[in-house]
Amino acid sequence: MSGLFITFEGTEGAGKSTLIKEIERWLREKEIDFVSVREPGGTVLAEKMRAILKTPSPEEKLCDKSELLLMYAARAQLVETLIKPALAQGKCVICDRHDLSTVAYQGGGRGLPMDEIDAVRNVALGKFRPDLTLLLDIDPKLGMQRARSRGVLDRFELEQLSFFERVRKAYLDAAKRLPYIKVIDASKNVDEVRLAAISALEDLL
Repeated sequence: MSGLFITFEGTEGAGKSTLIKEIERWLREKEIDFVSVREPGGTVLAEKMRAILKTPSPEEKLCDKSELLLMYAARAQLVETLIKPALAQGKCVICDRHDLSTVAYQGGGRGLPMDEIDAVRNVALGKFRPDLTLLLDIDPKLGMQRARSRGVLDRFELEQLSFFERVRKAYLDAAKRLPYIKVIDASKNVDEVRLAAISALEDLL
């Protein structure tokens, strides 16, 4: 792959969407060719899977294993049909969430065994990994206050605070193991977060 794959992670209300817009602006200023995508979703089929994953269903509860498999189905579709071709063309791909979200949400949050997650990951992604992951870390209490202020909550945002505390711990534990993860304090103001992210990107580029 000749391009660079950069992912953004964090719990609800961490400010990923705001930061991604700032990074998109910065990449345009630097005249760096990029593609911006999101997970789950990013392609026609993957967006349909996103709707199932994100929309509360009063008729039938989505079980944890189905959630895991749908996440990786959507991810594999995005990676194979959009991300890898863009990287092969030398483009920078920035992605709102990726595989680390599953480690945190389905692993930490849901409590699914990591060996099961690893087995599904190997089928869906093989050894495909980001070049850099920017992890926006925030106290879940503050994050959920921000999320609730946006209005209607999705299926994940309806979870209890304890769920997001487990998610955060899983994120930070992964950051200790994986050298491509850069942790950014998302409780700081927008400018400080943006400068920290740009510094990490400049080191990579």
